[in-house]
Amino acid sequence: MHLDHHETFPERHTYSAAAPVRADGRRRALRIGLGGPVGTGKTATVAALCRALRDELSLAVVTNDIYTREDAEFLLREAVLPAERISAVETGACPHTAIRDDISANLEAVEDLEDTVGPLDLILVESGGDNLTATFSKGLVDFQIFVIDVAGGDDIPRKGGPGVTTADLLVINKTDLAPYVGVDLAGMARDAKAQRGELPVAFTALKTENGVRPVSDWVRARLADWTAGPA
Repeated sequence: MHLDHHETFPERHTYSAAAPVRADGRRRALRIGLGGPVGTGKTATVAALCRALRDELSLAVVTNDIYTREDAEFLLREAVLPAERISAVETGACPHTAIRDDISANLEAVEDLEDTVGPLDLILVESGGDNLTATFSKGLVDFQIFVIDVAGGDDIPRKGGPGVTTADLLVINKTDLAPYVGVDLAGMARDAKAQRGELPVAFTALKTENGVRPVSDWVRARLADWTAGPA
């Protein structure tokens, strides 16, 4: 079959960074996106962050699934936040479409949460499981966390991809499994450093006490910068 390389493809939507203040003049919530492949522990990370931060911050969550509300229902079952603070988006397409290319459904969910349960300090936007190219539009989130896990193999940082190389924080999860899957954590750290330069990397084991602390501390620091920044 002949492929016409001159065929024109639909252009991606582009968005500038969202304004830091709402229409009513109030500073809006900090928005942090969490992406990563299927099964790496994104929803578990969101749940752990909610438990760690809910007593000190006013926060809410937007989840993305293709055809279900499974991630939102998990958070509801775990009672990490009141139900009105958890919103589910059904993307109907590849997850990166709704977090990068056409963010309208997610943006509406974020703004609705601020209107109904605000004022909020922080909104977490969790992408559905995607691949190493998944990134968030700056029109949707202010910072991006990308989650991989040791069970996927210690070569994942070497493979790179925009999620690994450009996310504001790379999380390498399930470190407690490393001895059982033959993964060299020091090697993963070196490879991540080579790919990311000075961008930070956090190692987490969410089944352990305070296992999410490296991520929650990073979130607190970003929120402090956000609050102190110019409106």
